[in-house]
Formats: sequence, C-alpha cells, structure tokens
Amino acid sequence: MSGKATRIELFQWRTPQMRAFHLSWLAFFVCFFAWFAVAPLMPLLREDLRLSSDQVANVSIAAVAMTILGRLLVGPLCDRLGPRRTYAGLLLLGSIPVFGMMFVQGYVSLLIVRLAIGAVGAGFVITQYHTSVMFAPNVVGTANATAAGWGNAGGGVAQAAIPLALAGVLALGAGHHLGWRIVMLLPGVLMVVVGVLYWRFTQDSPEGNCRGPSVNGGAAGQGKAGGWMAFRQAAGNYRVWALCITYAGCFGIELFVHGVAASYYVDHFGLSLRGAGLAVGGFGLLALFARAMGGMASDRLARRRGLASRARLLCALMFCEGVGLLCFSNAQGVAMAVATMLAFGLFMHMACGATYALMPFVDRKALGGVAGIIGAGGNVGAVAAGFLQKYIGSVQHTFAALGGFVIAGSLCALAVRFSREHVASEE
Repeated sequence: MSGKATRIELFQWRTPQMRAFHLSWLAFFVCFFAWFAVAPLMPLLREDLRLSSDQVANVSIAAVAMTILGRLLVGPLCDRLGPRRTYAGLLLLGSIPVFGMMFVQGYVSLLIVRLAIGAVGAGFVITQYHTSVMFAPNVVGTANATAAGWGNAGGGVAQAAIPLALAGVLALGAGHHLGWRIVMLLPGVLMVVVGVLYWRFTQDSPEGNCRGPSVNGGAAGQGKAGGWMAFRQAAGNYRVWALCITYAGCFGIELFVHGVAASYYVDHFGLSLRGAGLAVGGFGLLALFARAMGGMASDRLARRRGLASRARLLCALMFCEGVGLLCFSNAQGVAMAVATMLAFGLFMHMACGATYALMPFVDRKALGGVAGIIGAGGNVGAVAAGFLQKYIGSVQHTFAALGGFVIAGSLCALAVRFSREHVASEE
C-alpha cells in the first residue's frame, strides 16, 4: 500500500496520484469520444455510402469487436510496461484510424476503419489499472468509478457534440459528403494532444516509473513474460469470469445503446438527427455522476458491512437495470422512451462503477489480467447484443430480450465470494 493516496483531492495537481487520476479520466474521455464519434453520423453515412441495414449492423459489431482483443492485450502490457507507456502508445497509435475516417469511400473501408478505431476502447482498462495502483482500498472504488464515469461521458458528449459540429461545418458551406469527414478531425487531434500530455505528466505508480515488468508488485514481475503470467493467473480465477459476465450485462448494454439508439430514435420515433443525438447524449452523460455513485455506494457499504456487500450491491443494481430495459422496450412515445432510457441508464452506469469497485479486490497480484478480462467482457456483451439484433431483426425486441438476460446475469454477482483469509488481507 506504500505511497497510495487515501483521499481524493480533486483540485490537487502536484501529487502523482491526482495527476494520474485526472489524466487517466481525460485520456479515457478522449478515447470514448473518438470511439463513439461515428455512431451519431451513421444515419448520414448510411445514405452517403449506400449501406444496407445488414452492413450497418456489421459496422456496429466491428466497432466493439476489436476492443475485446485490445482490452485483453493492454492489461498484461500494463503489468509489463506500466500504464504510462501503454496509454500514451494507445492514444497516439489509435489516432491513425480516426484520421483514416477522412478517406473512407465505401462499406469495406468503413468496416476496416471502424474495426481499427475499436481498439481505442481498451483505454478503459488502463484507466482502471492506473487508478487502482494509485489509490488505497478505502477510496479505490470511488476513484475507479469516478475516473471511469467522467471518461465514459466522452461517449455521451460525442453523441451530442458531433451532430452540432457537423451542423457548423455544413453552415460554413461544406457538403454532406465532405462535412462528416472534416468533423472526424476533431477526435483525432484530441487523441494526439492527450497522448503527449499523458507521457509528459504521469508516472506509473506512487514510487515512480517502472523500469522493468510490473508496477503492482505481483506475479507480473517474474521475467520477460511476467504480464502474460499474470494474465494466466487471472484467467484461472472464477471470480474474474463471474464479473466478466456482469460487466457484459452493464457496459455491454451501454455500448449497444450508443451504437443503435440514435438510429432507433430516428427510425422508430421520427426524431431528427440532432434530436436523437441530444437524447442519446443525455444517456451517455449520466456517466458523469452515476458511475461514481456506484463506486461510492460500494465503498460505503464495504466499510459498514464488509467486502461481500460489494457483490450484493452489484446484483441489485443489475436487476433494476434489467427491469428498466424491459420498460424501455415497451415505451410507445418518445417522452416515455427517453425517461425509461435514463432510468435504466442510471442503474446501468452505477452497476459499471460497482463492478470496478469490486475488481481490485479479486487478485492484486494479477491486476492487469483481471482488469483486462473483465473489461473485455463488456465488449463481448456488446458484440453478442449486435448478433442478437441481427438474428431477431428488431431493435425494440432486442432491447426486451437483453432486459431478460441482464436480470439473469445479475445472479453472477452473488457468485463472487471471498475466503475469510482474503477478506482479512484486504482489510
């Protein structure tokens, strides 16, 4: 625990813990802004590139599929190289396919670029890793959830801001064919700027930058392949897979909603592109406070009732999320649809925060592998939801089915249990 912060001082910049906190959520924000920047443009891209509904579904699946591999990779890379080098590299390399959106000419090139952009979604794992090694157990849940929530809001900001930026570009005289390409410069530039800032102002741990494998003092430090040894250790822990399923049921649903909701509001309720973007943007902006609420509730319950209460809270939040999804799928008017979307979104974001408030306690010696596998579970859930939509053929009915799956998946949270020795070591 040496050097870990026991308090979150939001207006403090001098300490390495708070610099890591602020730059990790900012980096995550930019990653999500870039990742979701294409989603609100899909109704326009569908017409401009003459995409079929099946092709649009494939592009949505591609947008989250690559993130599964990315999240599995960056966890061990954090154990081996440290979060500073891993995050800076992800931001700078990830900006390349974002700029590549300017050169998309058809379905194949869009599919390839969207697949590549999906890798930047792995930034979430690095954010959670970095805050986990910087903060002590009494506040790590709040730190993880707040950093994730503020960063996750980048998706909501993209849903609202990208259509407005497009409107501004079109007002300057650019045509639709060129306008959406110019707009995609914005997330690419932001990624480069934040990548440089991350390299310049953060360090791997409270003690400094790592010079060899592992910054968390665990199994990853055993030689060149340490990161992958930690990954294998994490993969052998059943609690990791239980939380992988729960994260598929909360973050996976969030990704699916971000990918299809704008088009759903346009097609099903007749909203304009701007109106749909604002509605879905509100859903995404819940992350500004709802994830943090989940983390803070988890920390407070754990202080009063022990580590097991974190899992029980997660189960309750996911159950409420599933009920909300069922209500959203049956909403008949746009006002009711937006209200129920915000309601289930609140519980969903809180469940995401509660998941990663529990994550650091699963296995500290394999922290990167644990964070990566659980994080990848969210994207597996989104990909599965995309294929489910293709099979069912109706977004509305897909939401109803997902509600049932989330309620069933909430039970996995109750399977996360710890021995008395494990609880004693964490306390």
